[in-house]
Amino acid sequence: MSLLELIAHADERALAAAGLACLDRCLPPLDGAAGPEPLRPLWASCQDGREWATRLTAARTATAATGNADAAGAPVRALLDAAPSDFTAVPLRQWADACSLVALEIHLRCDSPAGEPARYDAYGDEQLLKRCRAGEESGAGPLVAGELRRQIQILEILAETAGTPGSGAGLHRALVLSTEGRRVLRAVMSRRARGQD
Repeated sequence: MSLLELIAHADERALAAAGLACLDRCLPPLDGAAGPEPLRPLWASCQDGREWATRLTAARTATAATGNADAAGAPVRALLDAAPSDFTAVPLRQWADACSLVALEIHLRCDSPAGEPARYDAYGDEQLLKRCRAGEESGAGPLVAGELRRQIQILEILAETAGTPGSGAGLHRALVLSTEGRRVLRAVMSRRARGQD
């Protein structure tokens, strides 16, 4: 199935985790932050929605006071603010879809070679990402293609383990996959920053 089809068929658990994973990958490191990642506690709520609203509020508080509002951080924080407090399919589906698109847009901006300005073509980018999310990857750069596959894999893992004794393990696999993607994106962003100095 395409990414859009997977989102359309996902349950609350998968939608919450998929949206959270997109934000977790793209959130820049917090200025001067120590300790665990600010979105990590939310992962525990993805299983059944328990304490989702409380942990969501805590995650917003943890990220709100930072000075890091760059091109990646601003839309990620906006989506964190827009996350639904209700752990139900309809609002979570809309949110997860928006998180998916923003994550792909951030990867697209970083897909140009280091030392070159980030590419930007509003119409072309919109059409490319629309095709990618519908199942057609032609024209996608390596970062976009990798992020697309990662989003699909996470939703497939969560669909396969829904309602099974291994559902917690499925969430853990999704978290590991997302953490790997975050390392890739941060490494690319770091190289780009050095190339622009």
